Amino acid sequence: MAALTRGKGPGWGAGLAFPEARTIILRADLPSAVQTLHHEIAHLVLHAAVPGRLPLWFDEGYASWAGGEWDRLEELRLNFALVSMRLPELRELDALLRDNANTASVAYALAVTAVLDLARRNPTGTLEPLFERLRAGVGFEDAVVATTGLTLDRFEAQWQRRLRRDYNVLTWLVAGGFWVVVAFFMAGALWYRRAADRPRRAALDDGWPTAPPGDTVPPGEGPPGGSGVDPEAPS
Repeated sequence: MAALTRGKGPGWGAGLAFPEARTIILRADLPSAVQTLHHEIAHLVLHAAVPGRLPLWFDEGYASWAGGEWDRLEELRLNFALVSMRLPELRELDALLRDNANTASVAYALAVTAVLDLARRNPTGTLEPLFERLRAGVGFEDAVVATTGLTLDRFEAQWQRRLRRDYNVLTWLVAGGFWVVVAFFMAGALWYRRAADRPRRAALDDGWPTAPPGDTVPPGEGPPGGSGVDPEAPS
């Protein structure tokens, strides 16, 4: 795949679309090949319908949404780093989408939320008014202003505010983070218990004779305070 794409795609990529050539290159050996195909077809349809250059975050966010990749939003709920991290700006998403696999996975999910937020900001609840203006040759930023009433900077600020509301410590705990906390607490309690028991175990071991392999401890030479009875002697 790297040879066919001439290094244009990331090493972790499962598919790549070339809208100008109406061509898709796909790794068919992966379990997610069908969903990846839907994603790449969405790229072709979007570029066929909308002329001009689109921001990468919008391109990838729309393709993930149209491809039905809703599991990406679940990944955000389980991503604790998102709770405390500085949320990226929209223009930063373009670079993050081409970063390593883990970073890109979060960036794709964030791009989906931005596209969904663009749709919500329009009275129709869809992207169609935005697409109408883009098809008419209106620039992307101007089309966003016309369909949402917000400049791209103001939209970005409100999108980040929504993310802070929708993905926080509470949603992380509800999505499964609670059990991570419990597991961490139990591991810490186990370590503390073992550390506390270490001196007592050492005291119990002190004074026990060490017999050669196969030998038994002679009668009367058991541990201090023992009965001195040979366990191997006949009763």
